[in-house]
Amino acid sequence: MAWQVLLGTDVGLLSLAVIVGVILMSGYFAWYFNKKVNEESRTKGGL
Repeated sequence: MAWQVLLGTDVGLLSLAVIVGVILMSGYFAWYFNKKVNEESRTKGGL
């Protein structure tokens, strides 16, 4: 029943798109922040 609502209605598909978008954005932000932290520690000589 829940899968039918999630995949079969406009609101369900929009909700699924938002969930996937948030997961992708969080992965991108984690990758970007990690890259910046590593870059900053390299330029300052690390700990």
